[in-house]
Amino acid sequence: MGIETITSRSNPLMSHIRKLTSSGAYRRKTGAFVCDGRKLLSEAQQWHIPMSAVVFCDGETPPEAPGARLVQVSRELMAYIAPSDTPQGVLAVCTMAEMPLPEALMGRRYLLLDGVQDPGNVGTILRTADAFDCDGMFLVGACADLYNPKTVRATMGALFRRPVWRCAPAQAKGLLSTAGIPLLGAALRSDTRDVRQVDYTRAAVAIGSEGRGLSEEVLALCDQTVRIPMSERCESLNAAVAASVLLWEMYR
Repeated sequence: MGIETITSRSNPLMSHIRKLTSSGAYRRKTGAFVCDGRKLLSEAQQWHIPMSAVVFCDGETPPEAPGARLVQVSRELMAYIAPSDTPQGVLAVCTMAEMPLPEALMGRRYLLLDGVQDPGNVGTILRTADAFDCDGMFLVGACADLYNPKTVRATMGALFRRPVWRCAPAQAKGLLSTAGIPLLGAALRSDTRDVRQVDYTRAAVAIGSEGRGLSEEVLALCDQTVRIPMSERCESLNAAVAASVLLWEMYR
C-alpha cells in the first residue's frame, strides 16, 4: 500500500484512534487498541499481531507496515491522537487477541491480580512476569484494562508473549485446583509464611490492590498466605514491587 496523508482531526481514522486511546468500552466494542512507538510496533509485528493502520509523523522514516494502511500526519495531529504527552512519532491500530480461559493449565507458575487498578502497575507486573517465566496471569476484580495505552506501554511487548485471562476468582481457582497448583495470597493471616520458606515448584501467587490488598473473596480461596519481610517502619509495598519480589522468588 502507498502512503496516505491525513491533515484533519475530523478524519474518521483520527477520530477512531482518539476513541481507542480514551475509552475501554470503545476498545472492547471494536476489538482494537493502540500501540504507541516503534518498539511496540516492532514487538507487535514480531508476534504477528494484526494491525489495520500505522500512523507516523512528518520527518519520521516511514515504518514497514505490510497489509496495513500507512498514514502520514503532522506532529500537531499526532499530538492530538497519541495517548501520551510525549508522542513517539509512530503508532499502530492493532487487533485484540482473543484469550479464552484454557481447559487446563499446562504450566507450573501463575500470577493472579485482584483489583490492581493502576494501568502502569498491571503493565509492569506483566513485563516482570514475562522476564521471570511466569506461565500466565489472571486478572480478577476491578483490574485495569489490559489494553489501556498506559498498560500496553508498560508491558514493553510482554502483552504479546504471555497469556492473560480476565475471569471470576472462582474460575481461576478452579483451573488452579484441577492442575494441582496451590494459590498463595500475599496477605497476613494465621497460616502466613515468609516468602523465602515456600516451595514454588508449582504455585500461583495472588496480589491485591494498591490500597486494600486482597479482597475477602480471593483471600478465602487462597490455600496459604505469604509475606515479604521488610522494615518495621513500612506497612506495605507497591503492587508492582511486591509482584516483582514474589516472581523472583518463584523464578529462582
